[in-house]
Amino acid sequence: MDLPFHVLIISSLIKIVVVVHLLLIGVMAMILAERKVSGWIQNRHGPNRVGPWGILQPIADGVKFLLKEDLVPDHVDKPIYLLAPAIILVPALVTCGVVPFGSSITISGYEIPLQIADINIGVLYILAITSLGVYGVVLGAWASNNKYSLLGGLRSSAQMISYELTLGLSLIGVLMLSSSLSLRENAIQQGRYPWT
Repeated sequence: MDLPFHVLIISSLIKIVVVVHLLLIGVMAMILAERKVSGWIQNRHGPNRVGPWGILQPIADGVKFLLKEDLVPDHVDKPIYLLAPAIILVPALVTCGVVPFGSSITISGYEIPLQIADINIGVLYILAITSLGVYGVVLGAWASNNKYSLLGGLRSSAQMISYELTLGLSLIGVLMLSSSLSLRENAIQQGRYPWT
């Protein structure tokens, strides 16, 4: 049975909030693990020695981050300079909307898929959206109004574009075997085999 519009909107909003929070908590956990290992390797005080298992370290980092002063140099193009990091972050978060996190659940007789948007061209969508991050790098470099930053940004964008080419080529084998661009269909087909 198809979902009513209000159930579709509410379930989509809940899924968006859950996915974004899971991603941000995952990033927090990876940063904590990295700082624990680097503190252990460098034999210094850090999350490996301070507090209960270093759990309070991300909270301290968050407080420090919120209390920092936001300095913007005078010679930069301010709107683009401030917008460039968001142009890099938003495509990275938006691509998770088409990733299936499971099959589906049934609530009050409605079958709700564990995927924000089931697009039948999900693989092409991910390739297209992730390529938008290049614009954030180029705009950030250009907005800094510095020729060396611009050269570095153009170099980074060229590297990102070359990585996208190899990423697209590496997906060809999977797409040929599954004969579908839908990530949901690909996940269902991979579920048949225990080694994938």
